[in-house]
Amino acid sequence: MMPELEIVTLDEIEEMIANELGVMLYFSGIHCNVCHALRPKVKALFDEHFPEIKQRYIDAENSPEVAAHYNVFAVPTMIVFMDRREFAREGRAVSLVQLQERLQRPYGMMTE
Repeated sequence: MMPELEIVTLDEIEEMIANELGVMLYFSGIHCNVCHALRPKVKALFDEHFPEIKQRYIDAENSPEVAAHYNVFAVPTMIVFMDRREFAREGRAVSLVQLQERLQRPYGMMTE
């Protein structure tokens, strides 16, 4: 079982986005089977290919104000921030291969 990395306040998330190279927010829900099946694959992708991007799990049901702030209305939703800006947003039918291809070049440029 993966450890929970839940940030519940908007201030904590915004501080992280402002101070880190990159941040991936994974919005999920306790009753979402797709979320639970996808999450270990997303974690493995980021651990292996994008280790400098901080990963955070947010339970959208327990933090509805955070989900609403980021316009997350369905789970799972992933939002990747690079250089303090939203760079990618994926939801429901996520292609991890396409996400990896999309992030590889800018991530490489930022970590060189």
